[in-house]
Amino acid sequence: MSKLLGEKMVAEQAVSRQQLREALTRQRLHGGRLGENLVALGYLSRDQLGSFFHRTPPAPASLADTGLNLEFVADLALKHSLHIGEFRLADLAARLGLPATLLDEVIELLRREKLVEVRSASQFVKSSFRFIITETGKVRAGELLDLCQYTGPAPVTLDAYREMVECQSIRNIQIDEAAVRQAFSKIVLSEQLIQRLGPAVSSGAPIFIYGPAGNGKTTIAEAIGNALPETVYVPHAILVGGQIVGVFDPVNHTPVEAPAPDAAGGEEDYDRRWVKVHRPVVITGGELTMRMLDLEFNPIARFYEAPLQMKANNGLFIVDDFGRQQISPQQLLNRWIVNLDRQIDFLSLHTGMKFEIPFDQLVIFATNLEPRTLVDEAFLRRMRYKIKIDHPSEDEFRRIFQQVCTMNGLDFNSRACDDLIERWYRRLGMPFNACHPRDLVGHLLDRAHYSGQPAELTREALDRACENYFVEM
Repeated sequence: MSKLLGEKMVAEQAVSRQQLREALTRQRLHGGRLGENLVALGYLSRDQLGSFFHRTPPAPASLADTGLNLEFVADLALKHSLHIGEFRLADLAARLGLPATLLDEVIELLRREKLVEVRSASQFVKSSFRFIITETGKVRAGELLDLCQYTGPAPVTLDAYREMVECQSIRNIQIDEAAVRQAFSKIVLSEQLIQRLGPAVSSGAPIFIYGPAGNGKTTIAEAIGNALPETVYVPHAILVGGQIVGVFDPVNHTPVEAPAPDAAGGEEDYDRRWVKVHRPVVITGGELTMRMLDLEFNPIARFYEAPLQMKANNGLFIVDDFGRQQISPQQLLNRWIVNLDRQIDFLSLHTGMKFEIPFDQLVIFATNLEPRTLVDEAFLRRMRYKIKIDHPSEDEFRRIFQQVCTMNGLDFNSRACDDLIERWYRRLGMPFNACHPRDLVGHLLDRAHYSGQPAELTREALDRACENYFVEM
């Protein structure tokens, strides 16, 4: 990826080819990211580096800039026109995510072929024309829908997608200690654990989190997602080999406010085929199957849905409850061995065509199973960071209990907590679990709701909660 980004920097005259060679040589000797080495050599300032990696996709100035041919856009526009009835160019442009000025030749092609016609106009300017699909157009649109029912915004090309993912790479983010502490501020963690997690998150390298159940592995993994800075652009769809692949997913992608219109009065200030989102956080658990890691072709709609790892690009992919999936850890390793080593993935269309996409995400595997019985050395070698999340100490347990009480509007009773620890943990030799305070307070609230009495943290209330919560083994 460093070479690809370097070539782009040279093409845009951000650096010379000689400067790129020197930076790549320094990177091999000293490590680090390409951008950091260019800054260290004085060839780029940090502001210049930031502007290169945090860019907005510009609005296409011509149809050629979209990477799509006239016939493809016309077919997609005709399918839209079937659903919207009367429309103006601006209406069609909004649906296609393209500037209205680009659609003049599209609408003229459809008119020449008598697929749409002008219904009315308030002035002798094309922007005021109201169009409607003809009977011939309806027949043609029906034929097109039989081939592919996609009627979303126009797709971007595979090359444009690759380039944007590289520019927004998770490996180019800068996460400092303050950001990490802020992300974990609502979680009770030891200072030692925070110091281990910080460099792991900042590295962008795979992380293997393990340890006994109920001690916050999933919570920590999700909090890491909150530490990811900046926003990224995700396409509604991409076009590969004449096939549509849907990428934007409102379940896994959280949009942010779009840029304001161009102050100079321009119609568009960025390419509306892309959606500005927070860096994605994709979580999968025991439901993960091999099919979910490949393109999913909808035989009815006749277009593809991107796999989970593609939706997680430029963000975080959490494999929770690792080892309990419907595929074995070895199968997952075999599927991702190239991905983890080279940061690329290969996908296949049902036509047989294979294509390459970036595998650019911080991958976190979280498990409560014993690592040595779960994975082999080959897998662990690919996990740069292996971090154990153990049972909390007694002091941490008390702090968690106090935090849970505060969150639920209860007064923390230190004597009741002392009694709980003495009679239920020390006496029975039971380890502390980070989830116990939340669950026990939940029992208190349930009983209070049932009895109609206010919840209180007392010895008697905790005893009743423990009797219903803990199981004699």
